[in-house]
Amino acid sequence: MRILMITGALCLTLGCAQPDAGPDTTAAPAPLPVKVVVVTMFERGADEGDDPGEFQFWKERRDLDQRIPLPHAHHDLYYNPESQILGMVTGVGTAKAAASTMALGLDPRFDLTKAYWLVAGIAGIDPEDASIGSAAWSAYLVDGDLGHEIDVREIPEDWPFGYFARRTQRPFDPDKPEQTNGEVYLTNTALRDWAYDLTKGLELPDMPGLAATRAAYTEHPNARKPPFVLKGGHIAALTFWHGALMNEWANRWVHYWSDGNTDMVTSAMEETGTYLSIEYLHNAGKVDKDRFMVLRAGSNYTMPPPGVSAVENLLRENEGYAGMEAALESLYLVGSVVIDEIIGNWSYYASNVPGGAGESQD
Repeated sequence: MRILMITGALCLTLGCAQPDAGPDTTAAPAPLPVKVVVVTMFERGADEGDDPGEFQFWKERRDLDQRIPLPHAHHDLYYNPESQILGMVTGVGTAKAAASTMALGLDPRFDLTKAYWLVAGIAGIDPEDASIGSAAWSAYLVDGDLGHEIDVREIPEDWPFGYFARRTQRPFDPDKPEQTNGEVYLTNTALRDWAYDLTKGLELPDMPGLAATRAAYTEHPNARKPPFVLKGGHIAALTFWHGALMNEWANRWVHYWSDGNTDMVTSAMEETGTYLSIEYLHNAGKVDKDRFMVLRAGSNYTMPPPGVSAVENLLRENEGYAGMEAALESLYLVGSVVIDEIIGNWSYYASNVPGGAGESQD
């Protein structure tokens, strides 16, 4: 009798089939329909009510009040059942971003087959191209970590950098492999162009203090402009690099892997991991990779202004990014225009991806 009682208790705990039980008529709940996934990477404190990170404006202003536990990823999800917007925080870096995206994509509680994905995050921005607070739509996502590296003190005299592509002989070797292993991803350029055309005329917030920071960049006219919307290449690297020499490397690296179609406009850490998961999920029929968009806004410049060393500028920015608040506001403003267009005309966009098929250059 004691053995039978213990066995029964274990079955109740582990969910063993009962011999006399009838057929299970409990139906699994229908998956939640999702129209847009807003992908952010970090939040600085609480999810609302304090100094904002990337997620907070979306949660507060889009009424993402339904909390959905996601213990198998970095951060719980938040959902608005009326708009069907789902907000996520992946965690910082390619590994967390890839893992969190995969965890969501494989979760049976959600129907993501028609969902649009909007990555909305801060970034370093090249003063050659734009100013802090500016927002850039990107289709070329280049990985800054995959490669060979030799210390610059040991490289040949005619090499500009010690970093070069795997399976090549030297930096920017024109004979690069035809088959890449994650060094570059190209998202739907037609969708990118559509989002850019929809938002390129927006007036972005020009916060107090930005003008003084911009004015120091006397050799970069675009860095001195008020924030604006543009498009250009993106590099994702786990090392927070800074300075004119690294900036030159990043531009040439993106130019190299995009076959000359673009150079580096924004720099962050996650996109190649996020999009890799999207590609795998697309292959499994869980998502549509052609509905994936990347929007990054400049919270800081990727190199210092004249007269300031790279070390001094990096350490100063680490105390608080000069364009943080402006970047977060720009992300929400620009991203919201695209989201509102999609949701407001869902009967069309559910079945038709904006921009149609095709490819264009940055």
